[in-house]
Amino acid sequence: MNSGDDPNDMPDDADEFLRAIGDVRRLHHDQADTGKPRPPARAHQRDRDEAAAHSDWLSDPIGASDLQPGDELRYARDGISHRIFRKLRHGHYRVEDELDMHGMFADEARQAIGQFLDQARADGRLCVRVVHGKGMRSRQKGPVLKGLTDHWLRQRHDVLAFCSAPPADGGTGAVYVLLKRLKTTR
Repeated sequence: MNSGDDPNDMPDDADEFLRAIGDVRRLHHDQADTGKPRPPARAHQRDRDEAAAHSDWLSDPIGASDLQPGDELRYARDGISHRIFRKLRHGHYRVEDELDMHGMFADEARQAIGQFLDQARADGRLCVRVVHGKGMRSRQKGPVLKGLTDHWLRQRHDVLAFCSAPPADGGTGAVYVLLKRLKTTR
């Protein structure tokens, strides 16, 4: 500083800084708007837990099944109206996908039906057909996959109802399955 300079005539650092950066405006948030909406959050641990639990909640029944090849399967979760179940039995819902388990062993069938129903729900399907066969070649054991299918479907929280299909769609060798709608977060 020169001896003749007035300290009040010197610009202070704040004024010089404001002149250097120019006009500014306050930001109301600290994230850039990229224009794309963020994808919905996924509970990855829940997904892993559900995948690991498939074999647990599709356990095999203890003891032999009393089902015979011609017996009809029918089940409706509490709260399903008679009208909805009757429409399912008469084939009034459009079958959106099918799983044929002919020739599968029990362990294969258990995995196949679990994966099939999970994928059907993920794809937004509400009515599917599962072909388990009538068990005509099961000898004295009776229809093995038919009994297991009945048992496994009753254990699924996402199965609202199921029943044997009409004769034209497989009869007592297939079931129509009505699935719970997958909840979407918006």
